[in-house]
Amino acid sequence: MRKRESDEFQAAFWAAKRAMAGATEAAFNRHGVRAGQQFILQTLWDEDCLTPGEVARRLGLATPTVTKAATRMEATGLLARKPHPTDARLVRLCLTDRGWSLRRAIDDEIRRLSERALRTLDAAERADAVRLLVEIRQNLTGTERRARAAGS
Repeated sequence: MRKRESDEFQAAFWAAKRAMAGATEAAFNRHGVRAGQQFILQTLWDEDCLTPGEVARRLGLATPTVTKAATRMEATGLLARKPHPTDARLVRLCLTDRGWSLRRAIDDEIRRLSERALRTLDAAERADAVRLLVEIRQNLTGTERRARAAGS
């Protein structure tokens, strides 16, 4: 890759990342949710009262990352920690009424953010954008090798 091409990619990628992060933070802050917490909420909306480890596995995160976010979310009344029914060493993350009440608002914010980010792209370009972002992530994490090996 030529230096100029590399510099242009880096500048475009980081500018887009900063713009998306800023727009996301503003959208979710209106509801008392920090950017990134929407993924934990979505996971618990799909299946409530999971352990931090279960949430982490579903999101591809480290358990301490989920635990730290859960502490913040508990402090703002989005979820509560409850004892695990069969393993006293574990806790479950359970949504509060407030956490459940934000489902529609957060889903709407996600839809509006996506539409805003992709508004000038047609359907094929939107699909290409998602495919390319997935490929970039796979290139950087090495998951494409594992995925291809598993498929062979």
